[in-house]
Amino acid sequence: MTELSVQGLPISAIAEEFGTPLYLYDGDVLTETYTTLRRLLHPALELYFSLKANPNVSVCAELVALGAGAEVSSDIELRTAASAGAGPESTIFLGPGKSDDELRACVDAGIRAIVVESESELLRLDRLVANRAPVDVLLRVNPSFTTKGSGLSMGGKPRQFGIDEEQVPAVVALADNLPGVRVRGLHAYMGTRFLDPADVVHNTSQILRMAEELHRECGVELNTVDVGGGLGVAYFDSEKDFDVEALASELNQVVAQFVAAHPDTRLIMELGRYLVARAGTYVVRVRDVKQSRGETFVIADGGTNHHMAAVGVGSYVKRNFPIRSLTRSDEAATEPCTITGPLCTPNDVVGKRVQLPPVAIGDLLGVERSGAYGPTASPVQFLSHGYPAEVLVRDGVAHLVRHRDTADDLLGRQLLIERQ
Repeated sequence: MTELSVQGLPISAIAEEFGTPLYLYDGDVLTETYTTLRRLLHPALELYFSLKANPNVSVCAELVALGAGAEVSSDIELRTAASAGAGPESTIFLGPGKSDDELRACVDAGIRAIVVESESELLRLDRLVANRAPVDVLLRVNPSFTTKGSGLSMGGKPRQFGIDEEQVPAVVALADNLPGVRVRGLHAYMGTRFLDPADVVHNTSQILRMAEELHRECGVELNTVDVGGGLGVAYFDSEKDFDVEALASELNQVVAQFVAAHPDTRLIMELGRYLVARAGTYVVRVRDVKQSRGETFVIADGGTNHHMAAVGVGSYVKRNFPIRSLTRSDEAATEPCTITGPLCTPNDVVGKRVQLPPVAIGDLLGVERSGAYGPTASPVQFLSHGYPAEVLVRDGVAHLVRHRDTADDLLGRQLLIERQ
């Protein structure tokens, strides 16, 4: 019986020290993913980490230390990025429905740009910065072109995100008469989970075309252009990992052409899932193994309350993330099992008919490629289980980077009304 390890540390030892369920991150994988991408892509293309994919401050700090900027979408993410070492000049804030407090926080922090999503948001920001120096904004554009290959489309259709491309000239004209804001470029994001490099090249070339038109027709100085990104990760048997070398061979030509015409424009590519997904494993311990009408159920101490993506959301419906035995990695996978957590709902299915070696109570199982959209995108308070622990292995040492929620954590925020 051979168990798996991370950077020479047996996962069983990590689980014994920090308990289960837990999210386990491999710092070497974070480094390899970022540095490979940085080495292959055009140097003018700055890489920004989208904190929404994994807002753990230590995970963010690993990427910032490697050179990544920060793309944030809430006041807490703004604070997280700063705590992780991201400078304001390397931080942008985007997302619909920003609060006044969030806009003020961005202005006070002096971040590189606020990405404005609507005409009314532009007017509101202008009012908030009255009697202060104007702030730089990027216009988020909902393009008129469509795209394919996305696991989740976010542009080219009616969306809550951004300003429709055909409305942009009018919004620029409005901004020209507002003393508190300066339009310094644009942002567009077509979708996520692209696995074909040709789709990313197509999107980028079209976004850069829009930037050219914004400059030529509206006179906007192109200080910054954010081309989105959306590089995907293969989760399912029918998928292949994104080919970064194939992307670079085509994308670098598109970027080089734009840079030659606009040498002073800074270009951003946003990356969330791609940078962190492969670095994370959701580790659970088996509590029970049972048969029900001919089907084997493996019941673990954690489930979809920590890993909602595994239950089937959007493009994930009825397909399993890669799951393996961490305790019996050298044994043949011969047993089809349905893996569930401890929740009182039939929807708490982490994997259905997963092929595993014979499973025993006490074994450790790992849901791999789980470094993105894990506990923070899950109903962690269901049945009052709370957040799992999070552990990052760096240089062969396991570091606790988030405490597991305790009963005091969960109950301490509730208020009991006293009865007379």
